[in-house]
Amino acid sequence: MNLEDTRALAAAIRAEIGKAIVGQEETIEGLLVALVAQGHVLLEGPPGTAKTFLAQCFAAATGMQFGRIQFTPDLLPGDILGSNLFNFQTSQFTLTRGPIFRELLLADEINRTPPKTQAALLEAMQERQVTLDGTAHALPAQFMVVATQNPIESHGVYPLPEAQLDRFLFKLQVGYPGADEEAAIVERFSQRGGAPRPGEFGIGAVADTGVLAGAQAAVRGVTLSPEVIGYIVALVRGTRESADLASGASPRAAVLLAGAARARAALEGRDYVLPDDVKALATATLRHRLLLSPAAEIEGRQVEELVAGLIERTEAPR
Repeated sequence: MNLEDTRALAAAIRAEIGKAIVGQEETIEGLLVALVAQGHVLLEGPPGTAKTFLAQCFAAATGMQFGRIQFTPDLLPGDILGSNLFNFQTSQFTLTRGPIFRELLLADEINRTPPKTQAALLEAMQERQVTLDGTAHALPAQFMVVATQNPIESHGVYPLPEAQLDRFLFKLQVGYPGADEEAAIVERFSQRGGAPRPGEFGIGAVADTGVLAGAQAAVRGVTLSPEVIGYIVALVRGTRESADLASGASPRAAVLLAGAARARAALEGRDYVLPDDVKALATATLRHRLLLSPAAEIEGRQVEELVAGLIERTEAPR
């Protein structure tokens, strides 16, 4: 697949999702970039902002096999991964695969389950495999996690460990819609009973596994100049030097930001990365990897504000 085909694919996916989803353009763009960059996405927002429905529509439009896990306080790792069960008829253990064996896994309200269960996703997200009783089982080549969570101040939630957060390429904020968008949402959904489904809106698959693999291969052909690499490294290292941050971003963040910038360029039909690609994705890539210092927390500073200041201060190549 060439870059023009990749651009056309992205436009087709946007059009299909737009049949059901009102607004949320930035979130949809983030999901598209993560898909072709082979990354995972964390969606954060208050209940009722269509995070789950957006993930369902995204899976339907891309043709990915969809699986959903509702994370609850009593969920166990085996409920996600599966287990080896003894078959008394054959006197052998049989693998019962859990819902994680899907192409697109929706980890719904991931922060409502304790860290021990959250950790069941670590190996899958990093290595795209699951180890059960010492045997590694490969996940689909297109495996992608889209996790949703309510803001941490909501009741009954657990903060995600840093190791878990670092596995996500992006953390995207899903906020309340504008007045016009909310009116359109009410008009579109008020006459439907129960939870909406993508098929009710005519959303169909415009891609398959082979097409997605082709788009991901096209990303690898996008040029990343030494100057842009230096710019990415300067931004990431700047987070470690800020007095307002207790913990900065790791080298993994720089690698993922570079890959995401390549993906954004490919989706726009370009075979080279611009500094604007890096700027557009820096906040979503860094916000969940940074911890405010105690003084910054007392002052009410926000991570997004600090990242914006860092981008402004760091000289971009021309």
